[in-house]
Amino acid sequence: MTYTALVVGATGIVGQNLAMRLAAEGWVVYGLARHPRQDMAPIIPIAADLLDIESLKKALLNIKPTHVFFCSWLRQETETENRRVNSAMLRHVFAALPDPYALSHVALTTGLKHYLGPFEAYAKGTPPETPFREMMPRLNVENFYYDQEDALYEAAAQYGFSWSVHRPSTIIGYALGNAMNMGITLAVYAAICKETGRPFVFPGSPTQWHGLVNVTDARQLARHLLWAATNSAGKNEAFNIVNGDVFRWKWLWPQLAAWFGIESAAYSGQALSLERQLAADTEIWKEISLKYGLKEARISHLTSAWHTDADLGLPIENITDMSKSRKLGFTAYQYSPDSFIDLFTRLRAERLIP
Repeated sequence: MTYTALVVGATGIVGQNLAMRLAAEGWVVYGLARHPRQDMAPIIPIAADLLDIESLKKALLNIKPTHVFFCSWLRQETETENRRVNSAMLRHVFAALPDPYALSHVALTTGLKHYLGPFEAYAKGTPPETPFREMMPRLNVENFYYDQEDALYEAAAQYGFSWSVHRPSTIIGYALGNAMNMGITLAVYAAICKETGRPFVFPGSPTQWHGLVNVTDARQLARHLLWAATNSAGKNEAFNIVNGDVFRWKWLWPQLAAWFGIESAAYSGQALSLERQLAADTEIWKEISLKYGLKEARISHLTSAWHTDADLGLPIENITDMSKSRKLGFTAYQYSPDSFIDLFTRLRAERLIP
């Protein structure tokens, strides 16, 4: 059987890695984005604005996917606006498809804010107990992830497709201009430290430095999305998805430093603001880019320091339970240090870092 996928958000860290994985598995893949890449063959680019229902209908006029993978979001000023905008984008996809009744499965990627709350209240107040488990109830706060889930459930009931919800931890993987990309942010930070002689200091909280952490490789998430979309055990379920190992940043940080040929500085004992540091390094990065012939001189187009600060500043251990997926048959594993090293290696090969 030939599957046809519509990957919504195909230029992002989730959608780009997923689209390439599906294509490698023999799927016909349409990659939808506002500004889709034209160099991702055999991915078929679809340009559309998810908030413009008429343009979306035109873009999807002749497309009848068996599967939709929704991997997109737009950050707004308030969580109320996040709820309105991001749930509308999901609903618009179903309204714009010429035959939503032909859908077999729809997968939605969200994340740990399901358990931690929106950024305005990220793990504040009484922190949730870890590890995060799918059975945990929704928080009594505004959260656009909940609205997206509800939109998915309503469409599934209306059109008769199965669904899955995927909740990764911090995603490590290749994508440019992504709103949440710790791996590239840390790579740029390390490169600046090496070039300027600054100490490569871990910028996160004491809890993150000393505590246990797990992350999600974008390639591992792609495997999980593919598994749930084609396996009966993955139907109509919400799943956590992480690499399958744990580490402490105080163990991993020296390894990242060594890859860049620098020393890991002593931890300061408190969280620092990468967002503030990197915002002041605009001209330094331009000079580094010119010196080494890098492809992207705009530091803002590479880094997402605000999100890295949020993740590394968490006051609780960032641990996610994967038992549900394991019990149902998903056994893929990814060694987390390789997630970072593989990414750094690719960034250097593509002349995005020196």
